[in-house]
Amino acid sequence: MRKFEGYQKGINLGGWLSQYNDTTKEYYDTFITEADIRTIASWGLDHVRVPVDHLMLEDEDGNPIEKGFFYLDQCIEWCKAAGLSMVLDMHDTHGYTFDPLVKNIDREAFFRDPDLQEHFYRLWERIAERYAKDRGMLAFELLNEVVSPAIAEEWNEIAEQAIKRLRVLAPESYIIVGGTRYNNVISVPELRKPYDDHVVYNFHCYEPMIFTHQSAYWVEGMPQDFVLEYPGELQDYRTKAHSLTEVLGGAIDIPSLTSIGPDFFEILFAPALKAAEENNAPLYCGEYGVIDRAPLNSVVNWYRDIHGIFEKYGIGRAAWNYKEKDFGISGAHYDPVREELIRQL
Repeated sequence: MRKFEGYQKGINLGGWLSQYNDTTKEYYDTFITEADIRTIASWGLDHVRVPVDHLMLEDEDGNPIEKGFFYLDQCIEWCKAAGLSMVLDMHDTHGYTFDPLVKNIDREAFFRDPDLQEHFYRLWERIAERYAKDRGMLAFELLNEVVSPAIAEEWNEIAEQAIKRLRVLAPESYIIVGGTRYNNVISVPELRKPYDDHVVYNFHCYEPMIFTHQSAYWVEGMPQDFVLEYPGELQDYRTKAHSLTEVLGGAIDIPSLTSIGPDFFEILFAPALKAAEENNAPLYCGEYGVIDRAPLNSVVNWYRDIHGIFEKYGIGRAAWNYKEKDFGISGAHYDPVREELIRQL
């Protein structure tokens, strides 16, 4: 399988230009600084993934907002100075968000509305016009997470049309495309054969969800005092997940599984690896991580196991998250094990 060169070991800057807690200039100026980029480079990583909400870059009518582009410009220059690559991830778009905290939204409407799709294409064309020159260190990720599996083929068509239009302006930039079910790894085989050799298959991995999202306040049915160790007995995981909510079952219900440990990721990733190999596409995990409420030794064990699979197959990746957002590796919670975690990124 081809490697996504320059994007093998990274981390996300979530909570800065997307899913932010503050909209003041001071927040944007201080949440991520050049010192943070230098720190990330000192960890031995080769890139950052920068999620950005569309309203940082445009108003509701599609007019550009220079503020957001300024921060992207600045981050690109910081990355160049530090020797890092960067992924520009469109975390939401006009008419669509994956965010489970945003209620009363039709998460399939965008994929069936040509006007919303045209808005999406035009935003990406504006981005490509500005950043095609940075193709050596900047990759474009079309859309963060598509939720509904019912619109898998509609999303394939939208992604292909977006790539065709971007190729007019950015013929050599890497473009990253993920599947449905919140970009679950099992959705990679749904993706079309890459449009060209600069298209990358993408997935996210927070499996087993019952472990990585233990005590998460946004997961329905999850107790705020729930604690689970990793690795563990498969049947124990299944029993506890099914007693809480169906969402927490997911991958642990794969019939061929026999344990929760390294073999879990080997089995889980197998269909995606097969699809990537057959289509000569690099494979990239744009998000993976564990909530900062999990037992520290278990977090290290989980990172060690998933890191082993990444390394074995040459899968590029970016951990979620550098700072805050309940997963931040730079936070005080991880002080006792941070050095070990960094070795496993």
